[in-house]
Amino acid sequence: MPECWDGEHDIETPYGLLHVVIRGSPKGNRPAILTYHDVGLNHKLCFNTFFNYEDMQEITKHFVVCHVDAPGQQAGASQFPQGYQYPSMDQLAAMLPSVVQHFGFKYVIGIGVGAGAYVLAKFALIFPDLVEGLVLMNIDPNGKGWIDWAAAKLSGLTSTLPDTVLSHLFSQEELVNNTELVQSYRQQIGSVVNQFNLQLFLNMYNSRRDLDINRPGTVPNAKTLRCPVMLVVGDNAPAEEGVVDCNSKLDPTNTTFLKMADSGGLPQVTQPGKLTEAFKYFLQGMGYIAHLKDRRLSGGTVPSASMTRLARSRTASLTSASSVDGARPRACTHSESTEAMGQINHTMEVSC
Repeated sequence: MPECWDGEHDIETPYGLLHVVIRGSPKGNRPAILTYHDVGLNHKLCFNTFFNYEDMQEITKHFVVCHVDAPGQQAGASQFPQGYQYPSMDQLAAMLPSVVQHFGFKYVIGIGVGAGAYVLAKFALIFPDLVEGLVLMNIDPNGKGWIDWAAAKLSGLTSTLPDTVLSHLFSQEELVNNTELVQSYRQQIGSVVNQFNLQLFLNMYNSRRDLDINRPGTVPNAKTLRCPVMLVVGDNAPAEEGVVDCNSKLDPTNTTFLKMADSGGLPQVTQPGKLTEAFKYFLQGMGYIAHLKDRRLSGGTVPSASMTRLARSRTASLTSASSVDGARPRACTHSESTEAMGQINHTMEVSC
């Protein structure tokens, strides 16, 4: 891969073109950070606040970042023709290896929200060797039952498309209060994303099937995500029940569950600082950026107060924090770990 692919790209895949934005250049043998946004958004609307946060930029300078826009969802996208068959959720996941191969990434750390989290989880199930870790926000692993499907159909007849999307993204409290954030997103969803293309993406997401995952040992030949996973949801967010259910289906020895108070339906927008800090410890738990300094802390990698108020529901094997050069970390025992608070590969909850 050339030294710098910074900028916008249209990548050929088996299921059509994919719009991708690259920030930064490859850093040795390290994975790329690959993002996938939610329904109604694109990479800018979903992730700009988070990735522009100063402490997050301290992290991302150690990685190349690859933002993926779902087909037809990027700003300025051409409208698909009538009768266009939008890719299924499985096909959206199957488009991603073309991106990985195009840029020569060995593997990625995925950050997905809502529909994007579902796509990345599918990607990791189908292509586990390409995924080093996952941050899944607002994921719902369950397909809609016929009652949910009928309710969504009825709601679609009585609501505008932006309002339907807003009820998916934001908590009821946020919608009732009609905060400045909600008003801003209502305007942008209606104007930045092509409405015809958005309806196709939403329809496909609403027709998704259950993610085929089960906690190891609960059913014969259970499939699960093999990489470290951080699940994130805001308190009382629309996705809370789905994320809790997803947590119950994952391997507790490599899963972290963060429930964030005062963050609403979009934690990456309303609480970028807390999420950045959690992401930093998640990366350190996998053996990356072990010595990254936090500007606000004189003690460097010592956890701040918000990360020490953690209710651990179980302990688990930790991974080494010694791998600073980007090689895949080896497994180690608790006694070997020198930064136990930095290792978050076990189920716990942030309620700060």
